[in-house]
Amino acid sequence: MRLWSLHPVYMDSKGLVALWREGLLARAVLKGKTKGYTNHPQLIRFQKQEHPIVYLDTYLNHVYLEANRRGYNFNQEKIGVEHTSKQIPVTQGQMLYEMEHLLRKLKKRDQDKYQEVKKILVQKDSPIPNPIFNVIPGDIELWEKITE
Repeated sequence: MRLWSLHPVYMDSKGLVALWREGLLARAVLKGKTKGYTNHPQLIRFQKQEHPIVYLDTYLNHVYLEANRRGYNFNQEKIGVEHTSKQIPVTQGQMLYEMEHLLRKLKKRDQDKYQEVKKILVQKDSPIPNPIFNVIPGDIELWEKITE
């Protein structure tokens, strides 16, 4: 399971569909509807919130909006309608780590999206987050499982 801190605009089609599915799985975990993944590190930052489901639904709504912008048919009824304008902090180091990780994936599976994302990054100082997150200074998050 990976709940990317990055804005869903960076995802290729496979990544966006996987993000939606994994987000729905995370939602089921937070609602106690599945026994697996209950201690998954990607859930920690949502579990820390007073209303974890509202934060996750807000996160997933941004994924839905990106999918909708691309003409995909994600079912918005699978998430709640209550959202928050509050944000969860994410470190700059985490954002950079995730972008490097995503670029490695894109380079292998979608050269067009890889080039598109690289072009976006040239125009920005740093990657933009899913709007549920607020970027703060810091290294890679302690919950991240680092892979090369």
